[in-house]
Amino acid sequence: MPSYKSVYAWSFFVVVCGSHGPLQRKGKGYILEPLILHGVSLELEFLQLLLTMACKLAHSSFLFMGPQQRPIMNNRVATLSSPGTYFLKWESLPQERIQLQKCSKSLRNPMIVQAVAIPVAPSPPSSAEHRKQITESYGFRQIGEPLPNNVTLKDIVDTLPKKVFEIDDMKAWKSVLISVTSYALGLFMISKAPWYLLPLAWAWTGTASTGFFVIGHDCAHKSFARNKFVEDIVGTLAFLPLIYPYEPWRFKHDRHHARTNMLNEDTAWHPVWKEEFESSPVLRKAIIYGYGPFRPWMSIAHWLMWHFDLKKFRPNEVKRVKISLACVFAFMAIGWPLIVFKTGIMGWIKFWLMPWLGYHFWMSTFTMVHHTAPHIPFKHSDDWNAAQAQLNGTVHCDYPSWIEILCHDINVHIPHHISPRIPSYNLRAAHKSLQENWGKYLNEAAWNWRLMKTILTICHVYDKEENYIAFDKLAPGDSQPINFLKKVMPDYA
Repeated sequence: MPSYKSVYAWSFFVVVCGSHGPLQRKGKGYILEPLILHGVSLELEFLQLLLTMACKLAHSSFLFMGPQQRPIMNNRVATLSSPGTYFLKWESLPQERIQLQKCSKSLRNPMIVQAVAIPVAPSPPSSAEHRKQITESYGFRQIGEPLPNNVTLKDIVDTLPKKVFEIDDMKAWKSVLISVTSYALGLFMISKAPWYLLPLAWAWTGTASTGFFVIGHDCAHKSFARNKFVEDIVGTLAFLPLIYPYEPWRFKHDRHHARTNMLNEDTAWHPVWKEEFESSPVLRKAIIYGYGPFRPWMSIAHWLMWHFDLKKFRPNEVKRVKISLACVFAFMAIGWPLIVFKTGIMGWIKFWLMPWLGYHFWMSTFTMVHHTAPHIPFKHSDDWNAAQAQLNGTVHCDYPSWIEILCHDINVHIPHHISPRIPSYNLRAAHKSLQENWGKYLNEAAWNWRLMKTILTICHVYDKEENYIAFDKLAPGDSQPINFLKKVMPDYA
C-alpha cells in the first residue's frame, strides 16, 4: 500500500562544499542564504536546479559544471523570495528526468556538490490526483478537499435545514422500542441457539446493545427529549446494561466535541506519543498489541481509564459523577449475582459478557473509523481549526443496513460533529444537506477490510511531519503483531 512517505516524506536540499550559506529552519520550510561559487552568485533559477538534482541524487555526490542559463520548466518547487533569502518548500517529488548537460555555462574549476536529505512536512492531500491515489489505497470512497481557513463552523451550521434540529418524541421513543426489542430478541436467540450459532446470536445482541449507547448518547447531547430530567433518567438507564456511568461519560464526551482531534485535549482516542512508545520495552509491547490486533476492543481500556477516577473531574461535576457510579455499581451488585444464580457463571458469560464484548467492538470500531486515517491530522491548539476538525476530520462510513438500524445511524457522523444537537433520527437528512453544500470536503467510506487494515497497521505513533508513523517503522523487532495483521487481513475494499 503506498504511504504518505512514498510521496511526500523527504525533500532534498543542496549543501555546496566550501560555501558560507547556512540552511535554517523556518516554519515548515527552510531559508537558504545566497550561496557564492567562486564569485558566481546563485540565482533563484539555479537554486531550483540544484534542489531538483539533489532530489534525484540524494545521499550521493556529483560534478556540477555551472549555473543554469534558462528556467526549468514544469518543476514542482514552490518558492517565495525576499532580498537576501529564499524560502523553499517542496510540494511533491519531481518526476522529470533532469539532464546535467542542460547546464550550458561551465566554471573553470568544477565544484563537488553533495545532496543531503532533510525531512519536510507533508503537504495536505490538496491535488485531485493525490486524493484519488490515497482514496483507493486507504479504502475510502472519497477523501475531501481541505476546507478553506476562512470557513467557520457557524457557516456550515447555517446551511443545515432548521427541521434537522427538531426533536420528535415519537421517533425518539421508537428508537428505544427498537433497541429494547432487538436486545430481548438477542437474549432469546442466545438461550435457544446451539453452540455453533452462539457467535451469531452474540453478534446480534452486542450490536443491539450498542443501540442503548446511542440512545444515551442522544440524551447527553440534549437531542432526545425536551425535558432534561427525562433525558438524564433515560440516559442513565440506557447505559446501565453496558456498565457505563452516564454522567462521567457525558462530561468527557462534551470535551471531545469541543476539541475534536486536538492534541492533548481530545478525550477520545489519541495517537501514541513517540516518547511514550520508547519509554520502556514492556509498555511498547503493550501499546503495539493494544493499537494493533486488540484495537477493536480498546474502548474497554478507555472506559476504565476515563470514567471511574474522581480526580479527572471538576469539583462541580463530582456529585453527579458519584450518582452515576452508584447506579452502575448497584446494577452490578444486583444484576450480576442474579444472572449467576439463574444461569450459572457460564450463563453470565453467555448472556452478558459476550454481548458486552460485541458492544465494545462497535464502540471501538465506530470511534476509530470516525476520526482516524493517515490523512486526518491531530493538531496542537494553536494550529487547530474547529470547522476543519469537525468537517475534514470526521468520516462518514456506511455499514450493512441491519447494523445502521440497530445502532440508530451513529455512523452518519459528520453532521453530528457539525452540531451535536441534531437527533440521531435526523442525521441522514442533515448529511444529505452537507453533501449538497459541502460535498467536496467530506471524507466518506463504506466499511471494508482495506479501511480497517489501514487504521490497524498504519495509524499508530503521532508525527508532526506525516501525521502517523507505523509501529513497524520505529520498532521492527517488536512489531510481529502488526506484521501478522498485514499478512492475514484481506486487502480489498
